[in-house]
Amino acid sequence: MIAKKQTKVLIILDGWGHSEIEENNAIALAKTPVWDRLNNKYPNTLILTSGKKVGLPSEQMGNSEVGHLNLGAGRVVKQDFTRIHHDIQVGDFFRNPV
Repeated sequence: MIAKKQTKVLIILDGWGHSEIEENNAIALAKTPVWDRLNNKYPNTLILTSGKKVGLPSEQMGNSEVGHLNLGAGRVVKQDFTRIHHDIQVGDFFRNPV
């Protein structure tokens, strides 16, 4: 039996953000009928986009580049700052012949 074809869509909303707090929240206060319909009709999820979840130090916010890199890799990609900091902590940085 041939499986039924299913279409999947990945929508990345750069700069959109999410917050349950509506005060001073332009997105929560805006009229977004298309987004509201998509969000209510189809399965969706939020992803964490800062700190260790995207290869950055705890509490450090991410950016588009970091987010897209991790989505494309399908795993956490340690960012340069995090890798260099780790190498300094364990002493590898000072043993680098470069």
